[in-house]
Amino acid sequence: MSAPSLTKSKDKATRDSFGEAIRDLASEFPKIVVLDADLSVSTKSVLFAKAFPDRFFQMGIAESNMVGTAAGLSFTGLIPFCCSFGAFVAGRYETIRVSVGYSKANVKIVGTHSGLGIGDDGYTQMGLEDINVMRGLPGMIVLNPSDDATTKAAVRFATTHVGPVYLRLTRQKLPSLHQTSDFKCGRGIVLQEGKEIALIGTGSTVNECLKASKILGNVNPWIVDIHTIKPIDRALIKTLARSCKLIVTTEDHNVVGGLGTAVSEVLAEEGWNGKLVRLGVQDTYGESGDPEALYDKYGFSAQKIAEKVMSVSVSL
Repeated sequence: MSAPSLTKSKDKATRDSFGEAIRDLASEFPKIVVLDADLSVSTKSVLFAKAFPDRFFQMGIAESNMVGTAAGLSFTGLIPFCCSFGAFVAGRYETIRVSVGYSKANVKIVGTHSGLGIGDDGYTQMGLEDINVMRGLPGMIVLNPSDDATTKAAVRFATTHVGPVYLRLTRQKLPSLHQTSDFKCGRGIVLQEGKEIALIGTGSTVNECLKASKILGNVNPWIVDIHTIKPIDRALIKTLARSCKLIVTTEDHNVVGGLGTAVSEVLAEEGWNGKLVRLGVQDTYGESGDPEALYDKYGFSAQKIAEKVMSVSVSL
């Protein structure tokens, strides 16, 4: 198992990567249509709207109507992407459950502004429960890419996959970590091979894990990017369980129902007897503030990850 080579490029928010990808894919896939709930400048679907105005639908502040309309459009053979903040679109659970999930509609739901990383916008607009909500729907694929390359690959996958997909995106800029070819739905990416400790991140926290590894020095943990939270990469988690005494999951999301929960389910079913630590928002709401300061306060900045590893590993 070899780690992929890292790329050198400018930092970019994954919402920007989505906007560019959906615009660029539109000519190749003429059945793509995009719907937005009055937030196209923020979700970056505006890039598609400018290039293909006849295939863009501005639905206003009416997310339930947007989701229902997207489901209807999918049954005509179109490939609809419906976009809003993750906190808002996931809040339309009842419509997603019936019109998209139960109906097996070929709808792609895009939730931007995920987690504490949105900073000053505050907790009402922070998607901190959206993974939990979407992950519980039968047949729903949940993607949380960590950089430009994996986001663009995820958008292409969502376009070609027949069935519902939830794509979770950031407001803040993230560094480039991958090649586009690294992305395979349901398969995590090993960025660094280690020994007895593993740091598993998703989305924006993957880079925090990489920075924490540098702080830890000779500890040499595994670093893993789980961009697909459903279906989770069971084989990779089982591989980590065979070699690790400590596994730490990190996520800009509530620890209830997110990445940590998904990983713990696999480990429990495998009868693993090691130590699991789930870092993220600990069953509470967020707040307004500087994103880096919030990551530190809520315990999943690089420094806090490193400190947790050092404190727990002493007792192993």
